Amino acid sequence: MIHSSALVSPSAELAEDVEIGPGAVIGDNVRIGRGTVIQAHAVLEQDVTLGEGNVVGYGCVIGAAPQDFAHTADVKSDVRIGDRNRFREYVTIHRGTKDGTSTVVGNGCFLMVGAHLAHNVRLGDGVIITNNCLLAGYVEIGDHTVLGGGSVFHQFVRVGHRAMVAGQSAFNKDIPPFAMANFRNILVGLNRIGLKRAGFGPDVRKEIDSAYRLLFRSGKTMRDALAEATQGTWTPETRSIFDFIAASKRGVIQMRKAGAADESDPEV
Repeated sequence: MIHSSALVSPSAELAEDVEIGPGAVIGDNVRIGRGTVIQAHAVLEQDVTLGEGNVVGYGCVIGAAPQDFAHTADVKSDVRIGDRNRFREYVTIHRGTKDGTSTVVGNGCFLMVGAHLAHNVRLGDGVIITNNCLLAGYVEIGDHTVLGGGSVFHQFVRVGHRAMVAGQSAFNKDIPPFAMANFRNILVGLNRIGLKRAGFGPDVRKEIDSAYRLLFRSGKTMRDALAEATQGTWTPETRSIFDFIAASKRGVIQMRKAGAADESDPEV
């Protein structure tokens, strides 16, 4: 079902039941899976692969060239999107910036109005990105993470799985799995409600809490805390925290020191 005003490249590959709305543009080498809806005036520029059951909202632009001075027109890169994702109005997703690279979105993600994924961003499954979030190049977001409205992420930042980020926050350091984070690189604590909703039992939640106390409240350096952690026995869920931090190249966010000014206070 392709509207008469839509423009579809001859090289595009569309499943039989794909819907293309008025004024939409489907560019070269675009592949769209079954049950996908492309709403009015959306643009899939080129080299975009969409899985099944996706909804691309009004005015979205997916597959545009990256905003990177090093990128040239002869570079062959793409955007790869899984199944059952929802992209609301004016979401923008750019292609990879180097030959053979991709910007990747997993399955079951929900990107709300105005969200932006720069080149080489990677989203896991079940990620929720609320209005006007900005993700710079090479940012990685773990499974089932929630990013609050207007939050921004520096290039190469990683956000661990099942983390939750407050709106209007900014980060240039990594956010560990299961964390709650806000302001500028501030770790608030554990995403306890998220852990319960995800079905983590009390024993696992207690162990994750112990890991966070060791890492962020023991007074030890991160290196010493990680060294101590290697001597213990942990569940896979908790080990994922230690592994994430050990692999960090930018460093991780930290707890706000006691008595530090709250950036939400009017006088700050």
